[in-house]
Amino acid sequence: MLNRITDTVKHLIIINVIMFIGTLAIGGQAFGANELFYDWFALHFPLNDTFQPWQIVTHMFMHGGFMHILFNMFALWMFGTAVEQQFGAKKFLFFYISSGLGAAICMIAFYYFRFYSGMSILTDAGFNEAQVMETLKSGYSMYDRRWSEFLNQEQLQHFVGVFNSTMVGASGAIMGVLVAFGMLYPESKLMLIFLPVPIKAKYFIPGIIALDFISAVTGQSFFSPSNTAYIAHVGGALTGFLIMWYWKKTQFNKNRWD
Repeated sequence: MLNRITDTVKHLIIINVIMFIGTLAIGGQAFGANELFYDWFALHFPLNDTFQPWQIVTHMFMHGGFMHILFNMFALWMFGTAVEQQFGAKKFLFFYISSGLGAAICMIAFYYFRFYSGMSILTDAGFNEAQVMETLKSGYSMYDRRWSEFLNQEQLQHFVGVFNSTMVGASGAIMGVLVAFGMLYPESKLMLIFLPVPIKAKYFIPGIIALDFISAVTGQSFFSPSNTAYIAHVGGALTGFLIMWYWKKTQFNKNRWD
């Protein structure tokens, strides 16, 4: 089966592996807050000085650990190959990157909402926004202890955490690919490793997305680590669905991408 991998999927996997090796090799302590490669290419909150525009793309080629990249690359190979065979290389790459960008935009929008919810409480309490930003930028996870008089523990954690947040992984783009697979091959039967019962793709994939959405709303993790960017998963899936819906509605001419 491995010899049937399509070219674009193969190249994406190679890039992800190279970036993962770079994360391990450059900057000293891997996956730490001050890890150099991570600072360059992970997606940081746009108000943080560590943010750079290219991170909106490069973050989807970064991963936070061996199991993270292993599961993502397995999913990319398993589902992406079938989707690329239908789309062709150029159309698939456009779809993949667009889903990843949609995931990042949704996550950033959610973070802005969460951040300015906390900021509005502080400014209403008399704090100067510029001074609040100066404190946040003075160091990793730095904050003024007086803020805890107006923000409860969860609000304070979200406020400071969002400012210092980083996002990595191909999951958002892969969620878009999953949606495409489900729409192209709705009768295909899939199984979870921990639930060895075959389920048709048209039920399986919406179920996975629904669990991610519930996790995003409640904070309750089902199968993923608690720090998973569930909103990004939902955003990637939504972007993939909207592209598929548009292409189907307009009977998109595949030959334009060849």
